[in-house]
Amino acid sequence: MVWTPLHAKIHRTIRSRHLFERNQRLLVAVSGGQDSLCLIKLLLDLQSKWGWYLGIAHCDHRWRSDSEANANHVENLAKTWGISFYLETTNKAINSEAAARDWRYQALSAIAQANNYQYIVTGHTASDRAETLLYNLIRGTGADGLQALTWQRSLITGIILVRPLLEITRIQTEQFCQEFKLPIWEDSTNQDLQYARNRIRQELIPYLRDNFNPQVESALAQTAELLQAEVEYLEKAAQQLREKAMETGIGHGELGIGHEEDSLTSFLPLRLNRRVLQKAPLALQRRVMRQVLQQILTDAPSFEHIEKLTALIIAPNRSQTDPFPGGAIAQVEGDWICLK
Repeated sequence: MVWTPLHAKIHRTIRSRHLFERNQRLLVAVSGGQDSLCLIKLLLDLQSKWGWYLGIAHCDHRWRSDSEANANHVENLAKTWGISFYLETTNKAINSEAAARDWRYQALSAIAQANNYQYIVTGHTASDRAETLLYNLIRGTGADGLQALTWQRSLITGIILVRPLLEITRIQTEQFCQEFKLPIWEDSTNQDLQYARNRIRQELIPYLRDNFNPQVESALAQTAELLQAEVEYLEKAAQQLREKAMETGIGHGELGIGHEEDSLTSFLPLRLNRRVLQKAPLALQRRVMRQVLQQILTDAPSFEHIEKLTALIIAPNRSQTDPFPGGAIAQVEGDWICLK
């Protein structure tokens, strides 16, 4: 086996970030594109050092006329490498990138659950991280959206999604595939400029690279990495503040909620102590309100939802919001913000 600087880098990354343990079962999502082929080749080469059991999963969205041939190509690679292969093909029309992503993660989770894999591994790169940051920034988002592609996160109970290539750019994965003559399957939809992400990839990133920073992808990925740590810290601090603001009301017979964190904001009515929240910085106040709204709304709360609830922290007595989606209303009652 040829040991390249990329092998060494990924080996160090997995070890230093504790992405996997030894002798684990890893289900690798392989589309057939350069990033996923680079990923599976690296993991195969590192397998002897870590004792992993590797499997390949392929999700066919049936968007392209060659999607079946694409799936067969990946299956043949799995056979060549002696790896278990799992195919999931959608049986309904998927008409957006977001819907495709949701279906893909559901399909991968089901395969992992049925076959006892502890990890699902994807080939997201620093380039994907940079594109996601720009995509969410353009649409409007906070720090959470800018750091959305993280190294690992829980998908369902007992199964963790891991992205080991977040410090590797797409240029590097292409060079790696060329060096090892890996048979890349070119996905024609990646060239379709009707998709915003493709316009960012094909037009915006090259423009920024040529006119502002040749290393723009790595720079943006590093920004996402810094934001990830800060978001984790702020979320934890906001959770502690939220619990403090709600604890004050427990025992007054007006909360209608349980003591366990899982059910802390699952039922209405609930109350938040304004005096506790008024002492906190605005950044934490907003995060507390977002956490509360995430529990009572079916969709992610908007900036406007968070702002109108946060405004009640210093609003006059008897102030109230107009109804949130689903009908809940927040009202000021003395020292309390009551959601009903």
